[in-house]
Amino acid sequence: MSTEARNPRSIGLDKMSAREIVRLMDEEEHAVLRALEAAEPQIAQAIERAAEAFREGGRVIYVGAGTSGRVATMDAAEMPPTFGVEPDRFVALVAGGPTAGQQAVEDAEDSDHAAIEDLNELKLTQKDIVIGIAASGKTPYVLAAMHHARQKGLWTAGIANNRVGPLLQAVDLPILLETGPEVLTGSTRLKAGTSQKLALNRISTGAMVLNGKVIENLMVDVKAKNQKLKERCVRIVRELSPVTEDEAWKMLETNDWSVRQVLDHVRRAN
Repeated sequence: MSTEARNPRSIGLDKMSAREIVRLMDEEEHAVLRALEAAEPQIAQAIERAAEAFREGGRVIYVGAGTSGRVATMDAAEMPPTFGVEPDRFVALVAGGPTAGQQAVEDAEDSDHAAIEDLNELKLTQKDIVIGIAASGKTPYVLAAMHHARQKGLWTAGIANNRVGPLLQAVDLPILLETGPEVLTGSTRLKAGTSQKLALNRISTGAMVLNGKVIENLMVDVKAKNQKLKERCVRIVRELSPVTEDEAWKMLETNDWSVRQVLDHVRRAN
């Protein structure tokens, strides 16, 4: 597997200075964007299917283990505050359960039975889609989830950083992110993990854009849970309407900090 191979450029890693380590890691990160660019058509297809699932009331379900699971958890967790969606619309299943989203539970990734149980607990519907993420492309937990989802008739996608992993043959849409050997051999929290995070960022953000959750490039359904986000809401209202800052504050306070409601009121008034 390419992600387990030794990187010839970092053979002398243990002898490098801090500046040399940073420079090498910076240079190696270029492989991440090259991998994403090569996978643009497949990522765009995933965006379209995720957008369709959301529009029809289905869920986007991520499945991962280790770093991949934690990356998926982070992406799913950001969807409600960013786009105002219900917490159960983007779901991350992680080998080892919720605890594994915060700390390593490395042996859990070998449990294929747990993957089936975790999916069944979600009470899958035909509107849902499942996206498996595994750097190796052969993680048992992820593979079992993909096989089970397909048996249930759900559309599936797989994101892997190794061309030869069976994950890419087990799904409807294979997404290969060929980032190559890591600077620290086998540490897929580096280039592989970064590429997975960026791919999920594109899929979830793109799906929300296609579903009208964005006006221009502004997050009009953001949840204003703190002062910083309230100030952002004010800026968005001012960007998209002729109201003053004071008017924006007052209208947002009156409308439970819903940017979309305020914009609707302004539009009707004019």
